[in-house]
Amino acid sequence: MSLLGTMQANASHFAQISKTAWLRYAAALFAALIALLLHRALSPFMSTNMVYLTLFAAIAFSALYCGVGPSLASVVFATLAVKYWFLPPVHSLRVLDASQWSSIAAFLVASGIVITIGEARRRENEKLRRAQGALEERIQERTLELDKANQDLRQLTARLLQLQDDERRRFARELHDSVGQMLAALAMNLAAARDDIARLVKTAGTLTDSETLVQEMSKEVRTISYLLHPPLLDESGLPPALRWYVQGFAERSKIEVELQIPEDFGRLPREVETAVFRVVQECLTNIHRHSGSPVAKIRITRSHGGLRVEIEDKGKGIPREKQSEMITAGTPGVGIGGMRERLRQLGGKLEIDSDRNGTVIMAWLPGASASATATASKVA
Repeated sequence: MSLLGTMQANASHFAQISKTAWLRYAAALFAALIALLLHRALSPFMSTNMVYLTLFAAIAFSALYCGVGPSLASVVFATLAVKYWFLPPVHSLRVLDASQWSSIAAFLVASGIVITIGEARRRENEKLRRAQGALEERIQERTLELDKANQDLRQLTARLLQLQDDERRRFARELHDSVGQMLAALAMNLAAARDDIARLVKTAGTLTDSETLVQEMSKEVRTISYLLHPPLLDESGLPPALRWYVQGFAERSKIEVELQIPEDFGRLPREVETAVFRVVQECLTNIHRHSGSPVAKIRITRSHGGLRVEIEDKGKGIPREKQSEMITAGTPGVGIGGMRERLRQLGGKLEIDSDRNGTVIMAWLPGASASATATASKVA
């Protein structure tokens, strides 16, 4: 143990002993008594003068942990006990000769030195203990400040995610209601122009191609609008929105996707439905971009404990170094970070299990059953 650790331990022991004055005096006298009894038990093997050496340990203990007063009381008690029990004449306090006086005086002087050194050390330990207490208070204050900063950061992140969802919803509505209608009107105008100049075959063919392009543009705008925020998610709930998205994704990516969701799934709170839809959307996008898997499976189940979403593929898996970055919260990517943060804001969690045979991503949200019941009753 280091010197600082020893001093801190000594300071802690002193703090326990020094709670009351009588306890300090009792401890000092008890230490002296133990030293005397130990010497008495070993007296056949030790000379009489060795009793002073045994007592020095008790005096040092008293000086370190009990203070000056108890230490002096211990010295007086020890001096009288040595004369009464060990120095001739035994059971008497009378001093026979100068040698006994000199041994007693030497013991008192040595004890005084030990008490002086011990008191200096005790005061130093007390300073260290107070400094340690002040340092612990500052650490607690810094910890509280850090916790508050983390809480503010979480609230800011939640607000940013909410604003992102609101902006996506508004942008999707604008694309559908404004640009989509104008493209539809343009398509009708081009169709009318095509009919008017049908006699001009070349011009009609060009207009036909233009009309086809406009229709494809309108379809693409509508698709982008729905991908940003499908109206089915607000109007009909999570199951219809997921079925629509999975069907379109399978057609575009040529990946066979199996969606398992109960028919009587019901409605969930708006933020929960949005979070689950985004998790599925992000996972399927990652499967298409990175895994090389020809198939994907989505299982969504509800229970009294909460909502469980599991997305599985049979691709090449996530590299080990990438998984390490995800575990240590290094640089897991915007998509995975966004999923984790969405779920964490709702009290959920995200787990990833990946090897060379494929990847399984599991998302869990607590209490979705109770929330869904309340929301369903409001919708009804």
